[in-house]
Amino acid sequence: MKVLLWHVHGSWTTSFVQGGHSYVVPLTPERCADGRGRARTFPWPASVREVPWDMLGNEQVDLVVLQRPHEAELVHRWLGRHPGTDLPAVYVEHNTPAGDVPATRHPMADRDDIPLVHVTHFNHLMWDSGRACSYVIEHGVRDPGHRYTGALPRAAVVVNEPVRRNRVTGTDLLAAFAAKTPLDIFGMKVTGLPYNTFDDLPQHMMHEKLAQRRVYLHPYRWTSLGLALIEAMMLGMPVVALATTEAVEAIPPGAGVLSTCVPTLVDALAAFATDSALAAEVGAEARAAALAHFGLSRFLDDWDRLLTTLVPDAAQRSL
Repeated sequence: MKVLLWHVHGSWTTSFVQGGHSYVVPLTPERCADGRGRARTFPWPASVREVPWDMLGNEQVDLVVLQRPHEAELVHRWLGRHPGTDLPAVYVEHNTPAGDVPATRHPMADRDDIPLVHVTHFNHLMWDSGRACSYVIEHGVRDPGHRYTGALPRAAVVVNEPVRRNRVTGTDLLAAFAAKTPLDIFGMKVTGLPYNTFDDLPQHMMHEKLAQRRVYLHPYRWTSLGLALIEAMMLGMPVVALATTEAVEAIPPGAGVLSTCVPTLVDALAAFATDSALAAEVGAEARAAALAHFGLSRFLDDWDRLLTTLVPDAAQRSL
């Protein structure tokens, strides 16, 4: 089938477009957030085509994957079709709710024509999904390979916009960790922090550099589940993380250290950084756990089962 979706989250989309369908991503002249086109720093297959926004009406799209509330209006304006009415649609919720969380109602909560897919069980638990038919399809990640060397006795952190997001991403906690373990920060808009920073690297280059660090730190207070955490585990890195949100399900015993006590995490990070044998042993457990839980084939199978129910007559279409 032919699937329309926006290039919103590069890592998630990279996994999603590995399926056996054709994929269309909108393109605007300025490559803005509503028309980024094909990814430039992620490995996307040839089955993904970027189509100018004003040509989308010529595409025989079978289904649209919505990821932001305003995209339904864009579909109507650009394709002349109504998601959930005359175009099968599904809404993917990548993020945890903000604001008054116990009372946070999802934008799709009053619709029963567009299924709502949460990427973690934590998201599903915390959002009020109302009468929307809601599912959980957990993340799947392309295996980058067991590339861990841990040659550098440093900790790696992957975070986007750490200054703006501060307490959400645990940026305010980094000084406590850095007091015992040198930190390297990867992501987008990370320059300006008082640590070694690597801004907006291509995914393969980031994986190479992560695997050289001794340990991975996940300091997020409030997030769905950073895909970089799963990627680090697949690389073979031991992980140290706040015991918050979906991290408590993603990191089983033996794969790293989870706690809400910052001094405990500070000591654990330092222990991995100074003991390469321990780090390698725990990192191997982390890789095995990530492969078992977040394999790409399971992710694509889960999605195909749902897509087949939404577009049964197009389920057998190939590229």
